[in-house]
Amino acid sequence: MRIAHIMAGARDGGAELFYERMAIAQAGAGESVLPIIRTDAPRAGRLRAAGLEPVQLRFGGPIDILTRPRIGRALRRFGPAIAMTWMSRASMHAPRGDWVLVGRLGGYYDPKYFRACEHLVGNTHGIVTWLRGQGIPPSRTHYLPNFVDDFDGVAAADRAALGIPAAAPMLLGLGRLHRDKGFDIALKALARIPGAHLAIAGSGPEEAALRTLAAELGVAQRAHFLGWRRDAGALLAACDIFLCSSRGEPLGNMVLEAWSARRPVVALAALGPAELIAQDETGIVVPLEDAAALAAGVARVLGDAGFAARLASNARERYERDFMQAPVLATWRRLFEQLIAQKGETPR
Repeated sequence: MRIAHIMAGARDGGAELFYERMAIAQAGAGESVLPIIRTDAPRAGRLRAAGLEPVQLRFGGPIDILTRPRIGRALRRFGPAIAMTWMSRASMHAPRGDWVLVGRLGGYYDPKYFRACEHLVGNTHGIVTWLRGQGIPPSRTHYLPNFVDDFDGVAAADRAALGIPAAAPMLLGLGRLHRDKGFDIALKALARIPGAHLAIAGSGPEEAALRTLAAELGVAQRAHFLGWRRDAGALLAACDIFLCSSRGEPLGNMVLEAWSARRPVVALAALGPAELIAQDETGIVVPLEDAAALAAGVARVLGDAGFAARLASNARERYERDFMQAPVLATWRRLFEQLIAQKGETPR
């Protein structure tokens, strides 16, 4: 099958990392894959290292009149059966053609940006339900899960190098330092958990404010800002609990990564984590904005090793069944074959 993936994303981010994983995984599974990306030398280098040949374009704003025809030429040369756009900007620039144009939403984006798309895909059931509530028929809306790397057995990061005592409980947060990620709530929870340390791996506009808050709360020595990292597996292996403090999280790839690494998860009830986590089976979910409840959930896991182990084991089973690479690739291929058949084509 010939598949084009079109992404106009940022340098870093969960959707962008999954874009790379999916393009590389499909190519590794024998599909012919064309990545079309916003000009980004590091991303292009990673894709080339996997044997792909990305097309790099500007993906500018309304006055960019060149990207759309250039995408069209690239698609016509490649001849995909499926062309998938990732998020709004790529969808605005992508033309229709002989291919099935599929828009992928990893959040609750305005459907007007996806008007050219013949089908829309959400990476949660909640997004699919929301799209149908916007008047898009079920025949054009579909669920496709993400997969994350398997971090089971990855060597743990050196706690000493992170500034965390070996015997201290280590909590881990991953994500961009943005208000939506709720790291202010995580710091307020940390203040209620004596002796625990919180490592936050990410960068973003809220870093200075979060450092100030940590000092005001008296936890600056127990809050560790690690910057943007690409060793999530090693950090998860080093931690005792993964903390998902997001106010807004349509999916929560970080939860899936923690599940793969057999780490118990305590999360605020943002839409994605609340959909994913079975309470007291694959994690703990507490009310939004509630630092006290988040701290209580952490204390409950830290205080009961058997409970922590059950959460981690159940979560790993769910990961293997629904969010590991092989089953997810199979699910994507089944849907693509169905959409191609509906258009009256055969896989190319």
